[in-house]
Amino acid sequence: MSAGPDALPPDGPSSDGPGAQQPPPIEVRGLVKRYGDLTAVAGVDLTVDAGDVYGYLGPNGAGKTTSLRMMLGLIRPTAGMVRLFGRDPLEGVQALQGVAGFVEAPTFYPYLTGRRNLELLAAFDGAQAGTRIDASLETVELSDRARDRVGGYSHGMRQRLGIAAALLRDPKLLLLDEPATGLDPAGMRDMRLLIRRLADQGITVLLSSHLLTEVEEVCNRVAIVRAGAIVYEGEIAELQRGAGTTYRLSTTDDERALAVCRAQPAISDVRSEHGWISFSADTSAVAGLSQALVEAGALISQLAPQTVTLEHLFFSLTEGAGAGVGGEAPAPAPGQGPEQPAPAPRAEAAEPTR
Repeated sequence: MSAGPDALPPDGPSSDGPGAQQPPPIEVRGLVKRYGDLTAVAGVDLTVDAGDVYGYLGPNGAGKTTSLRMMLGLIRPTAGMVRLFGRDPLEGVQALQGVAGFVEAPTFYPYLTGRRNLELLAAFDGAQAGTRIDASLETVELSDRARDRVGGYSHGMRQRLGIAAALLRDPKLLLLDEPATGLDPAGMRDMRLLIRRLADQGITVLLSSHLLTEVEEVCNRVAIVRAGAIVYEGEIAELQRGAGTTYRLSTTDDERALAVCRAQPAISDVRSEHGWISFSADTSAVAGLSQALVEAGALISQLAPQTVTLEHLFFSLTEGAGAGVGGEAPAPAPGQGPEQPAPAPRAEAAEPTR
């Protein structure tokens, strides 16, 4: 596999001395995954720093789950590199030390209790994992339901049990695929609070999601992915600052005002919705627009700046993605797909319940 000009350093953490800089929890360069003619992931570059709650945000079918599978070593990339704490996840179980999570929904034996499911999973990780069962259940607030069968759990409880299973490994890094999908409002609130508690404990978290509110409320950094490629990576606050100010406008002749707005070179993202004209611009451009509206005979009734939301920025970055590129391709069946999954070591990443 060719590393290319942006190749990462050799596997393993730096050992140049006690003051040497440690590699980040996740570093991805040029990650590509193709299934025949379908490009599911198209050259992803991202870095997750220690302590981040990092949102991997995109619409359904954008390539998020495929990316996480490659980050965890469950499938081989067509091209590119992944490093977890400086280690290649395809190299074996040691590369996944300190890493846990789940891809898609975690699954358990429904006829066994939550505690018994965790006991079976802990047996794969040695005696120390078993001693963490009580603490893991307490962290996800399932201690009082631990002796109930998982078949009677709600969807939200099963998601939290999946996180409890991941915590058995005492991870420094958690990768969670759509942890709040399918939850009711109360379940989503509980999941946000849980992720914040994990971050407060010093765990770095990467969560994929198509839910804007989930990412905006819990994440400090975000990558927005469209058609398998990242269109923005950085702090949410910086994204909002860089987007300029959004305004809402009402006039005596909104049809004419809409045409005037679209004709102004410094006015962008002009749209008409819910009886308002909205647009993005800096203060100097708004002054010029005001004069142009008066000259066109569209007198201003209301003009007010609005806080730019992640939702607004998300749609401005992801609308217009081409169909048929970057779809979320399922892993091919053994012997049928163009790419065989890599042999998965016995670790958190290789277990659907983790």
